[in-house]
Amino acid sequence: MSGVPTAGFGAGSLSRAAALVHTLVTVEALLLLAASPGLAGLLLLGADPANLPLAAVCLLPLGPALAAALYALHHRSGDLTDLHPARTYARGWRVNALPALRLWTPLLAWLAVIAFTLTHFSATGLPGWWAVLLGAIGAACMLWGAHALVLTSLFAFRSRDTARLAAYFVFRQGRATLGAASLLVLVAASTALLTEALPALLAAPLLLSLLHSSRPVIAETQEDFTV
Repeated sequence: MSGVPTAGFGAGSLSRAAALVHTLVTVEALLLLAASPGLAGLLLLGADPANLPLAAVCLLPLGPALAAALYALHHRSGDLTDLHPARTYARGWRVNALPALRLWTPLLAWLAVIAFTLTHFSATGLPGWWAVLLGAIGAACMLWGAHALVLTSLFAFRSRDTARLAAYFVFRQGRATLGAASLLVLVAASTALLTEALPALLAAPLLLSLLHSSRPVIAETQEDFTV
């Protein structure tokens, strides 16, 4: 017999790549399935700004779906012989659905108010710099939401503690915040220039990128804020 050690099946680089692709495809399909009631409602709504409150309601199922996807991607296995992404996604949805909704709902409501105000800004009589301020507040809220979503998906904090930590990390972890901002710009640009469906179809890779850029946030939370 040869004395040269050989890697077991599922341990090579090609197997790890296949495992990643399988996990991404499975998580993407389950995310779209979990968010499908709201996404179907969005398809029925017109582009009228008056529909913004209804659009926010339609996006409610997306919060738990994203949280479950982040959970599944974070706990993914690189071993092709030990893949259970559907089971992990289901566990993530079960554990994180309510905590995610507690933060996702007020975030959506506030963003809907900002968007409605900006689309009807001429009727408000406010000076133009108010529009810039509202846009900046909306962008900051989305960055806070990205951190809050990661924290909610991976840690079992109380909602108010998660909210405070997310606000803390917006300034504390500038590189992670910049990474989240880059992803938001990419999503906005692809939606505006190509199609609204593209970010939904690429949600799993985008969330994996968010996890990668959030590694300092995750590491500091594990080290300083968990027992």
